[in-house]
Amino acid sequence: MSSFELNKIVASVLLALIVAWVSGLLASKLIEQKMPAKSAVAVASAPAAEQPAQAAAGGKAAGPDPLGPLLASASADAGKDVAKKCAACHTFDKGGSNRIGPNLYGVFDEPIAGERGGFAFSDALKKKGGNWTVDALNEWLWKPQAFVKGTKMTFIGLPQAKDRADVIAYLNSLSDSPKPLASQ
Repeated sequence: MSSFELNKIVASVLLALIVAWVSGLLASKLIEQKMPAKSAVAVASAPAAEQPAQAAAGGKAAGPDPLGPLLASASADAGKDVAKKCAACHTFDKGGSNRIGPNLYGVFDEPIAGERGGFAFSDALKKKGGNWTVDALNEWLWKPQAFVKGTKMTFIGLPQAKDRADVIAYLNSLSDSPKPLASQ
């Protein structure tokens, strides 16, 4: 191969690169990209009632949001559907047996770690004291481990306030005399 032919090959490669580069410049000038004014895909954020409350310092979640207005529209039927994930460990029937967790019939407004057919509650839960009020159940259902450090319940919790309100309405309905639902 002579140097003349080698020069023709190199020149043709360089010419092809120059043509590609100039074509790219012309194309970018002829067709300008414009950013849309708003995103084509809208990402909905959770309603304020479902976002965890933020602590004033540090921005860490301080606890669950109060359920106040959600209790008025809470549905025991919807709560029964949400509580299906609890059925692996709990029963809900009057006089039902305990499983890994206690039977939950009649638990609303009863003492925390109170008599539940001989169920062995953790020492941490026994020390908590108080009753299963709306506010106590709200905190418990939000994050059991945050409500009582050392509890045997390993369930991660229900982050959605609407789900917690519905489950509380369901637990309240599991009683011979359901109580009026109000945040206490």
